[in-house]
Amino acid sequence: MNLFSRRRFLRITAGTLAAAGLGPALLGGPRARAAGLGGALQTIPTFCDICFWKCGAVATVRDGKLWKIEGNPKDPLSQGRLCPRGTGGIGATFDPDRLRRPLLRAKVRGEEQWNVVSWDEALGFTAEKMKKIAAEYGPEAMGMFSHGLGGNFLKHTLKAYGAVNFAAPSFAQCRGPRDVGFRLTFGDDPGSPERTDIAHAKCLVLIGSHLGENMHNTQVQEFAQAVANGCTVIVADPRFSVAASKAKHYLPVKPGTDIALLLAWMHVLVKEKLYDVEYVTKHGYGFEQFAAYLEPFTPEWAYPETGISPDVIRETAREMGRHHPATLVHPGRHSTWYGDDTQRSRAVALLNALLGSWGREGGFYIPSSMELPGYPYPAYPPKGEKGKVDNPGKKYPFAHEAISTGIREATITGAPYPIKGWLTYAVNLMYALPNQAETIKAIEALDLLAVVDVIPSETAGWADVVLPEATYLERHDDLNVELFRDSFIALRQPVVPAPDEQKPNWWIAKELATKLGLERYYPWKDIEEYLGHRLAKGGYSFDELKKNGIILGPKVPRTYEEGVEPTFETPSKKIEFYSTQLQEKGFDPIPKYTPPDPVPRGTFRLLTGRAPTHSFSRTQTNPLLHDVMSENEVWLNAKEAKRLGVKSGDKVRLKNQDGVVSELVKVKATERIRPDCVFMVHGFGHTSKGLKRAYRKGASDSQLQTRYRTDPLMGGTGMSMNFVSVELEPS
Repeated sequence: MNLFSRRRFLRITAGTLAAAGLGPALLGGPRARAAGLGGALQTIPTFCDICFWKCGAVATVRDGKLWKIEGNPKDPLSQGRLCPRGTGGIGATFDPDRLRRPLLRAKVRGEEQWNVVSWDEALGFTAEKMKKIAAEYGPEAMGMFSHGLGGNFLKHTLKAYGAVNFAAPSFAQCRGPRDVGFRLTFGDDPGSPERTDIAHAKCLVLIGSHLGENMHNTQVQEFAQAVANGCTVIVADPRFSVAASKAKHYLPVKPGTDIALLLAWMHVLVKEKLYDVEYVTKHGYGFEQFAAYLEPFTPEWAYPETGISPDVIRETAREMGRHHPATLVHPGRHSTWYGDDTQRSRAVALLNALLGSWGREGGFYIPSSMELPGYPYPAYPPKGEKGKVDNPGKKYPFAHEAISTGIREATITGAPYPIKGWLTYAVNLMYALPNQAETIKAIEALDLLAVVDVIPSETAGWADVVLPEATYLERHDDLNVELFRDSFIALRQPVVPAPDEQKPNWWIAKELATKLGLERYYPWKDIEEYLGHRLAKGGYSFDELKKNGIILGPKVPRTYEEGVEPTFETPSKKIEFYSTQLQEKGFDPIPKYTPPDPVPRGTFRLLTGRAPTHSFSRTQTNPLLHDVMSENEVWLNAKEAKRLGVKSGDKVRLKNQDGVVSELVKVKATERIRPDCVFMVHGFGHTSKGLKRAYRKGASDSQLQTRYRTDPLMGGTGMSMNFVSVELEPS
């Protein structure tokens, strides 16, 4: 799908609203009447849950039925606009494939044979299994995987039960290497949402970061502003992405050679003294060793590694230097590629450090959040001596969050102690973790797999009990107190009731706690009492929050230029160009380049990414988003397609190095990708029988990712280690 320009999008939107007799008046008050429609309209503020960005939104209900959703103009994340998937979020409510009633497994795991049961039966079954696990193995033997704010109350219940093993794949399978690389350099990470001041950048560098396809709303809006303001865009990517179409310089870098390119860029900046000398002198530690280390990494050295000519490397480095400190090298998001990802992300951080962008306008601002007291719960049970299972002995010394594949490994091996139960919330582990066979092996070792979700995912297909959650437009969640440029408190509240027997996560967590004999951990009678208590203790008005969906904090300085005092939570209390932390643990104190594995003859490296209309593997049955993009394609270089005798629209199968064969997938023959790799959008090729609309539509990249390389610094799983051949269907 091509990204519309902002102006074209606004023209289309305005034209559509005008044709329907609608307009901004829909946001004007709690009730209104649209000319010519004859239906009472009610607008209710909330915030989106289609991705983790949590954009403020205003939903419109017409005669009691959900009609549409728009951005909340008061919200600093959405700035009054939603992305394509956020706008289509209402489709989740009308999804005919969504879960409707609690289910208990009828036969063996994975056969997707179910008995429909009551909530009392489903939660009673879950609680009895958990009690048995605690009695036989200890409460530490229950693990939880979750994604998003909605998991807060379920985590609370499990912590009250005594569980200690909690993980989100968003760390070890996504942002973890990036966060650790920046922490090792600046003592802090880019955050989530990222603290990037794209709107004021004069030069924006994207290395495998697909703004406009990875549709994080605020960033994409700011990207459009930056381009309109004449910002120089530099894109290094094996694929000519949507963002690359806006670039002054596009560098089709060879996959796996990013560190070589980064070292060569930094060589030029240091050699030609194009870096921010004053900033580095004042805030840097170990710069002399760093500068000496860079000496051999010339653009000529990098050329045969990266495929990028020395002239282009020099010119793009000089472009960055011309605009510092308002040159922003984007930290990226899905950063688990080759197993050396923390060091690659550290190289990105070091390039930003040279340019003086951390804490500066047009670079990385300093975020803040509002103070809001927690609820006064009873203390959790004291933790035992077992500890957590995901990272025994601190094997991965710089992991500051739990490693999801570490919990999976402990479940398979029973070491350092057995994990016998999993509770998953809003995460499809079969698609989120590499090597599906290992995930299945772990599930088969469990005494309990309980899944809380909106849709019948592949992971739900292996569950013992499935607990259907209400969509985000049908429930309250915990308050969102975000670290961002503008501090705020946001409220998610029901817009319409759930259509069947779906329940909000807070209700599921509270009722499960009661079944476990832990009702003392829920002294509030309902979610509004809980939310009201926290807000009152913080001195905020619940009524105001219900009305506006958001309470904004005061404007405060966000950059060093505005008076923020520079602080770096590193051992030296400075920006660490040379990391003694890494050296003491036996790792390279400055990033080292290691050439990637060569592409086997007759195959292509498999690269993956996102689409602006879908989130992970969770939205393919949403009828609105499905109509926009019903299946993915495999991008194949046009010359390679011609050599293989295929053209755009032909269907092929991909076969990976371990003999795994994909579903049929359409070819996109294009010159927009290097000949040594192919590209697929993540999240398609569903095999869950419950996902009727998305069943076997396109191909699953997760199925083909049987190999991965674990990052030795923090345990992230590099997944761009897989190679595929193109298998033609017999005519």
